This record gives sequence, structure tokens and C-alpha cells, in this order.
Amino acid sequence: MSGRAPSLAEGPRGLIGPKAEKTISLALQGGGSHGAFTWGVLDAILEDGRLAIEAISGASAGAMNAIALADGWQEGGPEGARAGLEAFWQRVSLGGQLSPMQRGVFDRMMGFWYDEDSFGRMWLESFKKFSNPYDSNPLDANPLRDALADLINFENVRACPKVKLCIAATNVWTGKLKVFSREELTVDHLLASACLPQVFKAVEIDGVPYWDGGYMGNPPLYPLFYGVAADDILLVQINPIEHRETPRTAREIANRLSEITFNASLVKELRAIEFVTRLIDEGKLSHEDYKRVLMHRVEPTGYLDDFAASSRIRPDWSTIKTLKDRGHAAGRAWLERHYDDIGKRATLDLRPQID
Repeated sequence: MSGRAPSLAEGPRGLIGPKAEKTISLALQGGGSHGAFTWGVLDAILEDGRLAIEAISGASAGAMNAIALADGWQEGGPEGARAGLEAFWQRVSLGGQLSPMQRGVFDRMMGFWYDEDSFGRMWLESFKKFSNPYDSNPLDANPLRDALADLINFENVRACPKVKLCIAATNVWTGKLKVFSREELTVDHLLASACLPQVFKAVEIDGVPYWDGGYMGNPPLYPLFYGVAADDILLVQINPIEHRETPRTAREIANRLSEITFNASLVKELRAIEFVTRLIDEGKLSHEDYKRVLMHRVEPTGYLDDFAASSRIRPDWSTIKTLKDRGHAAGRAWLERHYDDIGKRATLDLRPQID
């Protein structure tokens, strides 16, 4: 977190809404269909219009939301961004019109959910145990490729200097996080960020294979420390760090392991932020040399409790819309509680997240 960015004295930077007076960065977590909750949060921020967005980091579904927002903004400002996000999620929901086999591939790719004891769930689990994408999907069919190619103008996005985009993927060979910047983004970079290795072949970029970015950065926070003036980072989290129930079924155990795995890198970065912030406040590090990050969070507790693993439902458009509407309500509530805190103090207490 060393290296100070320019002051915000000149006013808001980045994607500037009609009433923007303050600037934030966004960190968007991945999590399959629950990314529609993040869409709702973003829609509330765009509708409110008081925040400028200087930088966005994201992995998997978070990366999809980031690119849809940026491309839409290029086309039509805040309202264009809102329309771009809706178009993406509408297109995603159309996977429900695919054949059963196509539906299975699409659902496994996006993390879409069936009822615990449904035939679809049993079919997917059985399929996953005895297959790999090099045998089961030799042509590497990916419905998301067509959706992104049809909806996103990547040339437009790469040419947009207003926002810093940081898209996470995992280097298969090294196991390390790779963050792709706005200037280099193509369809392949987004597919890499959302590449589940049980479903798709690794996405090769410049001869290097990549898997889902959520394994090593969900989402990555450190790119928002450098070359970014805003000290405030809003984390939109859709995978709970804590889960106060002991999983007992095979499915519950697998889901909790997934939550822990996809939150591990985030917990490490939150621990680093807390450590540096404490040293700055104790006078052991200079605020001139180190960024004092102000962390904020919107998370789905209380909004998506009925979307727990034991009560999964099929993600048709009405389900996606429900996730979005609840995210919108969570975003509005966060703005009402914490807008005045932006630029002044953190609203996420980091100690309970890392102890």
C-alpha cells in the first residue's frame, strides 16, 4: 500500500455521475448467479448519481459486471451503464432456453443452482465426477463467449481513459494471481476470469493458461492502492466469510469449502489493510508514503438468506431479477447509512473479518 496517488483536491475523478461529489473504487466479488445481487448494488449507485467511480476490480461474475458497466458508460453515461448491466444479465438468463445438455454446461459455468434433490443437481454432480472439459467439452463450447462478443465493445472499453479496470485470473502454471488492465482486455481475458476448470479448458493468453480469478483474488484489492487517488474502496461481497452453521451433508460441506476457498485471498488482503492502517495511526508509517485505505462493504446478509444452499432455486429471469432487486435495496440502504462517511472514515470494521 505504499506510493501515494494524486490528491482529490481537483474534484471527482473517473466515471462521474450527474451529482458526483465524492469518488470511490469498487471491488466486485465473483459468485455465479449471485453476481446479479452486485448488479443491483451497482444500479443503486448509478441511479443515485452522487459517487464517481475511479477504479473497478473484479473476478468472474464481478469482472462481468465491471466490463458491462464500463462499456455501457462509454455508450451512454450512467443510464447507458445501467442498460448495459441489464442487457448482460438478461442475456445470461436466456440460458434457460437451451437444451438439457447445453443447460448443464451453462449452469456449471455460471454456478447456477438447482434444488438440492433435483434431477438437474444429481446429473451435474455425477457428470462432474467422471468427466473433464478436455473429454466432455472438446470443442470448448462456451455460451458466455457469444454473449460477451455480442454485448461488449471491447475496443470501446480499451479506449476509455476514465476508469481503471482490473480483471483477475489465476495463472495455471504458477498458481499466482494475474490482473489484466483495461488497455489489454478482450473476450478471452473475461473468459479467463470466469474459467471454471471442471467445465472449460484453461483459457490461453499469450501462450499462458488461466483459470477463474476467484481462486487467487476474489476480488483483488491491491490494484486499487496504486495509481488511484480515491482512498475509499467499496467491496461488494456475495460470498459470506462467516457461516454460523456446521455443514453436514456432502453438498453443504462442498459449498462451505467453496466459500472458504474463494474468500481466502480476500481475508489476506483485509488483514494487510488492517495492519498498515494500524501502523499509520500509531505513527510508525508515514501517511505521505502509505495509502490509508478506507474500506466499506455491501454484503447480502439479510437480503439473500433464503438463497442458502439448502433452498436453491432455478435462476430464470424472475430469479435473476429478485437477486438484482435485493442488491438494489442493499445498495440504497448502504448509501443512506454511509454516504456521509465516504472520504472521512472506514465503515467496515476489519478486526472481526480477520480474527
